[in-house]
Amino acid sequence: MKATWNGTVLAESDQTVVVEGNHYFPPTAIRTEHFEPSATHTVCSWKGTASYYTVVANGQRNPDAAWYYPDPKAEAQNIAGYIAFWKGVTVTA
Repeated sequence: MKATWNGTVLAESDQTVVVEGNHYFPPTAIRTEHFEPSATHTVCSWKGTASYYTVVANGQRNPDAAWYYPDPKAEAQNIAGYIAFWKGVTVTA
């Protein structure tokens, strides 16, 4: 799987985990130079508290376009630290 935005590959892996239709990429699969920590957090009733990244590519910013669960609840431990995308980021095989 490959995640791209604004003509830039953000992450690539053949070991994503699919949860609720979203591909979660292992932390080692992301190109860290395109990610800036965000102050945004949301809560999922069964996964726990999500943290976000702003994606930066080719001089443009996509606020909160990536999220992850740094310390998920027991039911979601398989995606601890894994990164998923939305807000125009394309994920393809």
